Amino acid sequence: MKQVSNTEETWVEPINCALSCRGVSHDGKHFMKIRVNTVRGFTLLELLVVMAIIGLLAAYVGPKYFSQVGKSEVKMAQAQIDSLEKALHQYRLDVGSYPTTEQGLSALITAPGNTPKWNGPYLSKRLPDDPWGRPYQYKYPGTQGDFDLFSFGKDGQPGGSGEDVDITNW
Repeated sequence: MKQVSNTEETWVEPINCALSCRGVSHDGKHFMKIRVNTVRGFTLLELLVVMAIIGLLAAYVGPKYFSQVGKSEVKMAQAQIDSLEKALHQYRLDVGSYPTTEQGLSALITAPGNTPKWNGPYLSKRLPDDPWGRPYQYKYPGTQGDFDLFSFGKDGQPGGSGEDVDITNW
């Protein structure tokens, strides 16, 4: 039975016979046995096939992954609006009314003039921008409730759908 291996054995003539001669040929010369690795690499065709498969997988998975990024930005904006809304309610409990549109959301961080009952800051960090880098919109009195707090979404324009939808507190 023949054993298959990644190496081939080759007989070569040694320079000095004192070097582990292992055989003598029919004409009296000494030979020694050495091993030569014959490990083969991948062919160009095999590499191209693997790259094509990886490309197909990326084309299939990529859009699904990146659509989730847009959804997470909308959810993050909703969470930030909820947090700002709670801070505005706490402000109203302390001061007696919501900040005016002119005072804006910055009244949650620094005390506006003539508000002796201000007990802030009402946010633990700086005033956040929406996930698209624009400030949240605030109006008091609001048209939809006591106050309107919203972001125009990814496109920065009123209205929209999908990732461009307006995120509001109403």
